[in-house]
Amino acid sequence: MQLAAPRKRRTPSLTPMIDVVFLLLVFFMLASRFGVDMRLPLKIPVAGGAGYSGPPRLLDVGQDGLRLNGAAIAGDDLPGALRALMTSDQDTIVLRPGETLPLQDLIVVLDDLGAQGFVSVVVVE
Repeated sequence: MQLAAPRKRRTPSLTPMIDVVFLLLVFFMLASRFGVDMRLPLKIPVAGGAGYSGPPRLLDVGQDGLRLNGAAIAGDDLPGALRALMTSDQDTIVLRPGETLPLQDLIVVLDDLGAQGFVSVVVVE
């Protein structure tokens, strides 16, 4: 009696497992929400709307601090200095960030202005 020749072992196909992994990857990518934790309310002026009026209110925000109309100013003195240049809290403040200013620093200044009651801020380059 002769023993049967040993069978060659079949290697399992990985194609169905790879398909399932890619389907799961696509599902979780489509079902996830990326980066919508916080939104900034921005009001974009309509063309032909009310223009800028009153004395200049240019606030430069840089790594070295704040400058109001070119003069250095402390953060605590800013609300009083801005109110002296405004007739109401609805007047526009022009905010110009420095080229190397981190976005978070700009957001902090915007939040501080909003907390002081200033509601119309325009960010320029």
